[in-house]
Amino acid sequence: MKTSLLFPLLGRGAVGAVLVFFVAQAAEPASTVVPSPRDLSLRNEVQRAIDRGLDWLRRSQDTNGWWSTADHPAVTALALTAFLGDPSRRARTNAAPEIERGFRYLRDSMKPDGSLHRGALINYNTAISVTALAVLGDPRDEDFLRRARRFLVQSQNDFGEPGRVDTEFDGGVGYGDKYRHSDMNNTLVALEALRATQHLAADQGNAAGADLNWAAAIRFLESCQNLPGRNPAAWVSDDPRDRGGFVYYPGHSMAGGVTNAATGKVSLRSYGSISYAGLLSYIYARLEPDDPRVQAVRDWLAANYTLEENPGMGQQGLYYYLHLMTKALHAADLDRLPLADHRVVEWPREVALHLLNLQRADGSWWNENNRWWERDPNLVTAYAVMALEMIWRRL
Repeated sequence: MKTSLLFPLLGRGAVGAVLVFFVAQAAEPASTVVPSPRDLSLRNEVQRAIDRGLDWLRRSQDTNGWWSTADHPAVTALALTAFLGDPSRRARTNAAPEIERGFRYLRDSMKPDGSLHRGALINYNTAISVTALAVLGDPRDEDFLRRARRFLVQSQNDFGEPGRVDTEFDGGVGYGDKYRHSDMNNTLVALEALRATQHLAADQGNAAGADLNWAAAIRFLESCQNLPGRNPAAWVSDDPRDRGGFVYYPGHSMAGGVTNAATGKVSLRSYGSISYAGLLSYIYARLEPDDPRVQAVRDWLAANYTLEENPGMGQQGLYYYLHLMTKALHAADLDRLPLADHRVVEWPREVALHLLNLQRADGSWWNENNRWWERDPNLVTAYAVMALEMIWRRL
């Protein structure tokens, strides 16, 4: 494995080169996927936890193919992505009943305009479902995925003068219905879906809407980063403890803010899950590793490394935080993470052991704190299993 923190990823070749990192190997022959493990014992424990988590998901699937709710295909798409990423290949066959049922439900949710939803959170459900379909790689879905790319590209916000990035929300993506304004989470999943289907963009030539305005997307990401000197917004914090981290959208942080008693200025706090979303989004946008924006978020994450909570949010969104941490550091091809206090941690081992300890006796995971649906064991188990699948490949 490379030891640099970040490296240029997401090449321009076939889907295996541009797909989300741990599932990029899902379609490869098993002999090319299984290197000599450095920690065979832990890898076997991780595989057993994956097996138990997938077994639990298999039992919890509705007979109509969805998990948790028929109203939000994204939850089902996350569970299906977890099945497709199984390193053992035990659940990899596309003919497995749970995979067939799940993708049948997703296909029943497809709309002619390229969106995929059941009436709400349109961009969010579309993007996560598109990524799952891209991971599956069924040629029957390619026409829809081309439409879906156009739909997601056209969902990129441009609130001011058309074609100019002249508002702080320009370049990002929102939920797509009554919550149209851009935010970091919807932007991240849209960027991920577009990279997962990048191989289809060439088929569209230079047609209008063929690809995202990536420069505008980067500008939106920058407008959500607590980085004085790069982001001129009034809410940007001068506190070194916030420098480099991210907020949910310009002017709003889920971690709240701090009011200066003398000046009345409200500075927004950076927090963990959305800062990993920022790092991962910069990787998808192909910023260079030495870019000061990348360096700044990397420094914030190194100063706030913990597995016990979502920094700035406590137990809220803990599993999404662990999932994004794993995905971002795996994308960076990093095995050892240098921290601000000069320690160097083997994060794959630490995250693996932490998730193993949190797995329940029935094979599922859940968060007692229900913020962002994390009391739903289907959602949280999918997050945990996908994280362990990425970690398995690093052990």
